[in-house]
Amino acid sequence: MSRIVDSTPKADGFRMPAEWERQCNCWMVWPERPDNWRLGGKPAQEAFSQVAAAICEHEPLTMVVSGQQYLNAREHLPADVREVEMTTDDSWMRDTGPTFVINDAGELRGVDWRFNAWGGLEGGLYFPWDHDDLVARKVLEMEGVPMYHADFVLEGGSIDVDGQGTVLTTEQCLLNHNRNPELSKEQIEHNLCEYLGADKVIWLPRGVYLDETDGHVDNFARFAAPGVVMLTWTDDRTDPQWEISNEALQILQRETDARGRKLEVVKLHQPGPIYITAEEAAGVDHIPACSRGWKVSAWPVRT
Repeated sequence: MSRIVDSTPKADGFRMPAEWERQCNCWMVWPERPDNWRLGGKPAQEAFSQVAAAICEHEPLTMVVSGQQYLNAREHLPADVREVEMTTDDSWMRDTGPTFVINDAGELRGVDWRFNAWGGLEGGLYFPWDHDDLVARKVLEMEGVPMYHADFVLEGGSIDVDGQGTVLTTEQCLLNHNRNPELSKEQIEHNLCEYLGADKVIWLPRGVYLDETDGHVDNFARFAAPGVVMLTWTDDRTDPQWEISNEALQILQRETDARGRKLEVVKLHQPGPIYITAEEAAGVDHIPACSRGWKVSAWPVRT
């Protein structure tokens, strides 16, 4: 069992590292939910297997798999993948898993956030989500890593860091009343700094247009290096994304990071609209009011 630390990472000299820093392992969750993944998850499983194979060329990988899918996943995954049986509600380890933090001595700890399926009963994407809320704790216990329990709803995709004290996030997500309605913006910012070991939070108003996570920053604005931010962009001023991205650009160009550096913004042009076909939509199980499946009819359908 992992030791629970009654403190915060910042108080103990720990910080969340940037994505480009060295890491020793990667975790994924096997997709199978039929009301989210079409055709019983088979196309998604093939894609996840290809991603797993690519990761295994560079570092160890652990795949979380349900008991029902254990043997099927074993047949598809490279032999080097460590398979761990765990009950989950869906397959988004970046959002449900722990945030790992390190100190200058190279020690590793983890943060166990609360998870409510991207909004709970007010806009969340499925119910129940109690299995996913336990994923971070289970991962930390399996790795034997001391953990901090953060009484704070947060998904990993809602934040990005430069590893040097700066956090990127969006008001659309973390200030949404369906996450932490009892906390003010100042209190939320304090929690981010304490549990990520940061000194400054840069708030962008919104994320990608129609993003179902309420504007996660991970597909919108990301640190590519200290002082360098990649920003989702379009030159088409009739696209609803242009106003959102231009708004963020104006903020980022005025901002400095935690170390006082002006930010360089690299525009990363988004692809055009991608539509689900009627045939693809028909392959998703429809379970009204309790899962993503009910949203299929609202997706753009190309006939």
